[in-house]
Amino acid sequence: MDSFSSFFDSQSRTHWSYSTFKNFSQISPLVQSHLKRVYLTLCCALVASAFGAYLHILWNIGGYLTTFACFGTMIWLLSIPTYQEQKRVSLLMASAVFQGASIGPLIDLAIKIDPSVLVAAFVGTALAFACFSGAAMLARRREYLYLGGLLSSGVSILMWLHFASSVFGGSTTLFMFEIYFGLLVFVGYMVVDTQDIIEKAHLGDLDYVKHALTLFTDFVAVFVRILIIMLKNSAEKNEKKKKRRND
Repeated sequence: MDSFSSFFDSQSRTHWSYSTFKNFSQISPLVQSHLKRVYLTLCCALVASAFGAYLHILWNIGGYLTTFACFGTMIWLLSIPTYQEQKRVSLLMASAVFQGASIGPLIDLAIKIDPSVLVAAFVGTALAFACFSGAAMLARRREYLYLGGLLSSGVSILMWLHFASSVFGGSTTLFMFEIYFGLLVFVGYMVVDTQDIIEKAHLGDLDYVKHALTLFTDFVAVFVRILIIMLKNSAEKNEKKKKRRND
């Protein structure tokens, strides 16, 4: 927790101004061009995932099959040489469609309960992504890469908690702890992965497809958790309204 608090403390001590937001002098023009390709590819992947969620709403295709297909296409993508660019981009889009279909049941539930929650969750995720990625770009190079080990430990904790709840049964409190803790972990990954991509690009790794896949995974992980939190809050508000009406 001290590592996360140091991130926010360092940002609060920085004198933000319009010139500060334009200061990307530490990022070379080549890396800036690479980042543009990464974020453009990320946007296309998000559109593809939205299409996958729409397919689930139409034909109810989301489930374990699409989840396994998503992981399969990701592994296939990472096993292909970088010079096969068109094939790797196609696999990224296919993986995004399968990912969108996999979270389609959650999105369908949000539409039935309150469509505005879905929009708010996406906007909130996009704002968080923009803010934390921007902070990572403006920070000193490699400043937050040390958080990677801490975040990996957080993912391990999440996996063990999920395994324990699956075997021994879980409570609502444990589930919500997993959601909030997972949100904290993947928001941290937004910062770490952005700096990692910048550092790798400086060292000559310009694989924008793989880098877009990394950020896409972070985005979806944060979006799902924010949406679950907002749906829970919305359900609690609706229950309170019903109680008031009955009283």
